[in-house]
Amino acid sequence: MNPLEQHQQNVTRRAFLGNSSLGIGRAALASLLLGNNSLRAGSSPIAGQSGLPGLPHFAPTAKRVIYLFQSGGPSHVDLFDHKPTVEKMHGTKLPESIRGDQRVTGMTSGKNSFPVVKPFWKMRQYGKHGTWISDLLPYTQKIADDITIIKSVHTEAINHDPAITFINTGSQQMGHASMGAWLSYGLGNANENSPAYMVLLSQGTGKNPGQPLFSRLWGDGYLPLKHQGVQLRPGANSVLYLANPPGVTPSHRRKQLDDLAQLNQLQADVLGDPEIHARIAAYEMAYRMQTSVPGLTDLSDESESTLERYGPEVRKPGSFTANCLLARRMVERDVRFVQLFHRGWDQHIALKQQLPAQCKDVDQASAALVKDLKDRDLLDETLVIWGGEFGRTVYSQGKIGNPAAGRDHHGRCFSLWMAGGGLKPGFEYGQTDDFCYNIVENPVHIRDLNATILHCLGIDHRRLTFKYRGLDARLTGVEKSRVVSEILV
Repeated sequence: MNPLEQHQQNVTRRAFLGNSSLGIGRAALASLLLGNNSLRAGSSPIAGQSGLPGLPHFAPTAKRVIYLFQSGGPSHVDLFDHKPTVEKMHGTKLPESIRGDQRVTGMTSGKNSFPVVKPFWKMRQYGKHGTWISDLLPYTQKIADDITIIKSVHTEAINHDPAITFINTGSQQMGHASMGAWLSYGLGNANENSPAYMVLLSQGTGKNPGQPLFSRLWGDGYLPLKHQGVQLRPGANSVLYLANPPGVTPSHRRKQLDDLAQLNQLQADVLGDPEIHARIAAYEMAYRMQTSVPGLTDLSDESESTLERYGPEVRKPGSFTANCLLARRMVERDVRFVQLFHRGWDQHIALKQQLPAQCKDVDQASAALVKDLKDRDLLDETLVIWGGEFGRTVYSQGKIGNPAAGRDHHGRCFSLWMAGGGLKPGFEYGQTDDFCYNIVENPVHIRDLNATILHCLGIDHRRLTFKYRGLDARLTGVEKSRVVSEILV
């Protein structure tokens, strides 16, 4: 809703009289409201979980999303995009007709030659479709029949921060709302004891430390504050400032929040500021999470076979493996959008050493998550996405044969996979040229990808908007984008 329109609706006759008479009217208003038990925070309509009227726009194929974001840019050349020509042309100069006038990063812009370097690891075909997947991902190979691989994703961004901001918020510029915030805003929250959007971070063993991740990547932007992602941290203090201070009991906290909610409601009635409502809702959610979060992170009810399926780091808080299991536990509790950010994929150097280690971090747990959801009849209504902000170049960054050599950023084409939630299983879409460098068939811009994700959740991306600076802002921006219907069932 337009904040100005919402302000006009919130400024009641009582609030107007209170402002007009200043002290006397405001004091009278306070007296009336403080005596009204219906404004207790726990029963306030502000704490409601509903989304926008009329959403979803049509029947969804997915109710929830788990986004396994691989921060840094996984190499599609080495993992998914099999090209015999790359094998044959190893060590030769990348043809100028292929590279063209591509904008490159400052790390390779001064190179005199761009030698093709083949993958160091074999790719093999798996599943009924014969999907090519690297031997670095043996567990992902086993779920080939459950996933759709898109090989023609592309972006204009060539550096990490603009690229990761673009794919998560629909703009390379800071300040826009993240995808999870949009879904929370549009569809609301199905679980009153958890936020609609939860975030978990992990650091891989590839490039360590990986590229920095800023909280604005899961921020609310211009949407109401309550829709921002809430980060779940490893260890006892999973959510900052959630625990009661020493000496404060739950009943004390409940009384404090009731009083605070009444004070905030007084101010909301005077100013008509929707962010005050968001503040009340945030306090209420924090109170409920004091009970729900410990139960979420307690894995004692998980079977040994389930823990073994995810891998040896499942009991290590903050690992990608542990976060994958927590993601499954969250969607079981109807958390709308769960996003895992895993750092370490930026293999400019030491590709031969770093990439296998990074793949080992995520392969078993990613596949286990898909299998676990499938076994629990949750995969059909949960959309799982695995991918990063861009891919890597087919040419070497550094001298071929040097252990320090790697690959640079490549946004012209890259690969990711998706599963569940209305996607065709065991399917590939899009095609690149013989050098994994340019798209030759079925391009998928990241705006198209985001439009498709929204579509799976029953949302027409053109109709989910928010008035901001005189424009109808939306996740897919103002440029043309489409739903990739070819990958949908």
